[in-house]
Amino acid sequence: MHSYLLGFAFAVLGACLLTVLVSGIVLFFLNWRRINEAFAHPMLKQRAFQHQPFSIQAAITLDYFFRMIFTGSKRPGLIGNANRLLAHVDPKTLPLGVRWPVAGFWGGCFLGIIAMVVVWAFVLLGI
Repeated sequence: MHSYLLGFAFAVLGACLLTVLVSGIVLFFLNWRRINEAFAHPMLKQRAFQHQPFSIQAAITLDYFFRMIFTGSKRPGLIGNANRLLAHVDPKTLPLGVRWPVAGFWGGCFLGIIAMVVVWAFVLLGI
């Protein structure tokens, strides 16, 4: 039974890796201009997206992800800040071509982290 769970967790980890790679290529290399025009992040008024370091580009897209997933949250922290910065964006009206690369990239990252913890827990426990 445990070997099936380990195999399943490893398969999910591999699927997350593939999802992050495909979504990341589309997000950061192909559709970045269209996505940034749709979300209009306030940081992009100071400096263009392609001139930002990758860490800032990733933080901007993380704000996009939080705005899409946790739309109504006003709590303090990263999610509340993303909702305040992007209050002018209604995620329900955004086209699918703008939403899926952001959701695929960050959703794959977070789900992949969980799958990686499960795989390592099984490996370290010797199951």
